[in-house]
Amino acid sequence: MQNDKRYAVLIDADNISDRYVKIILDEISNDGVATYKRIYGDWTKPCFSTWKKVLLEHSITPIQQYGYTTGKNATDSAMIIDAMDILYSGNVEGFCLVSSDSDFTRLASRLRESGMNVVGMGESKTPKAFISACNKFKYLDLISLANEPKLTSKKPLSNNSEDYKRKRFDEIKNSIITIVKENSDEDEWMFIGDIGNKLQKRYPDFDVRNFGYTKFTPFIKSLDLFEIRADKVSGSNIKLIYVKEK
Repeated sequence: MQNDKRYAVLIDADNISDRYVKIILDEISNDGVATYKRIYGDWTKPCFSTWKKVLLEHSITPIQQYGYTTGKNATDSAMIIDAMDILYSGNVEGFCLVSSDSDFTRLASRLRESGMNVVGMGESKTPKAFISACNKFKYLDLISLANEPKLTSKKPLSNNSEDYKRKRFDEIKNSIITIVKENSDEDEWMFIGDIGNKLQKRYPDFDVRNFGYTKFTPFIKSLDLFEIRADKVSGSNIKLIYVKEK
């Protein structure tokens, strides 16, 4: 669609597995269109041989960057330089930075300062500084687990997601309560979509799939903290969901 935001998807091959490529592109398609699709690394290394088929299938342009000096990450520098070139071209409204490396923290901040929407993607080991520098952040390993058939139920995910849940669940739940208290109308009702938007701003890495759900409304219901009201839009089958603290 013409109104879709244009994104530059820049992938750090040194820190991301080729098994996440489809997830990356599927996720950014929820936000807009991937105008640029580039991936950075030293493609002469044997460890990158598995990438060839994936890059061809998804039309991703590999950018060759030799490691000129031991201990220095040339891939990061090339990706940062390209990002700034794309920024000044004025051809995009947002960036998708794919890495689990904190070296891109300043880049994410700089792009946001220029009015860009920055979507970060990486594994759950990603440093908090990089996560916080993005408008929102998606954990590729948790999304991958959620997509596995054996994990399609609404039960909480296992392994890494359990660690994440223990650390963040109570904090997020308390934030939702605060958001509703501070932003509800005179009758203490609040539109559920507004809750999700405000929560995303507080926690760029928030994703209901990290807790075993595919939609925000069932996640809210599972908290058992709110009354739920569904108002049907006149002349359509659309329902607007509102919540109120019990």
